[in-house]
Amino acid sequence: MGIAIFPKCILELADVEELDLSRNLLRKIPNFIEKFQNLMWLDLHSNQLDELPAAIGTLKNLTYLNLCNNKLTTKGLPEELTLLKNLRTLNLGLNCLETIPTTLGTLRELIELGLFDNSLTLIPKSVKKLPKLERLNVKRNPLPEFAKEDEPIDTVKRIESLYLVEKKDLCNSCLEMCQGERDELHKLEDMTPGPSNKPSFPSLITPNSTAMNNQEEWRIKDNNP
Repeated sequence: MGIAIFPKCILELADVEELDLSRNLLRKIPNFIEKFQNLMWLDLHSNQLDELPAAIGTLKNLTYLNLCNNKLTTKGLPEELTLLKNLRTLNLGLNCLETIPTTLGTLRELIELGLFDNSLTLIPKSVKKLPKLERLNVKRNPLPEFAKEDEPIDTVKRIESLYLVEKKDLCNSCLEMCQGERDELHKLEDMTPGPSNKPSFPSLITPNSTAMNNQEEWRIKDNNP
């Protein structure tokens, strides 16, 4: 049986950089969470949380926040969440969210965002256009088909390194590989779908399972024994 109340004794560890309270029965996160100013990694997945305190926004060094598999509603997400300017990974999957605040688009450092298994019917453009976002998971939401297909994340625009060489500098095996890729591309270009066919785009993140088995997808490192 997990803990149901955030233990005050944990304040003695307020200088830690990582805190894992996942797989418990926590219903509330107390305001004294603001004492953990060095915190960079916070895992609260698989609890009973239905809201977050405004004090969460004081954790300015936080880069990883896992809130997957709770009972969070849209009203339970405080506006102060957008103050986490260094946040790179945010997992809100397996909750009760009906909408996503457009203000999440201010989290400019966000690289991974999990919104799977909610009740979302729209993903704000401000969120989809986050400049560093590489992986977005919106699986198993009641999104309209056009919303699922609209504007997939353009990884070409965000490529970090591009190497261009002249054809004469390529070895024979590289030339054969490039020719094969070119042939495949021509085949795709020749396949002109009818008006009823819709293009499909692969999802960007393999979702967590029902939070127990595949949390490693979102956890930065394994639990310590």
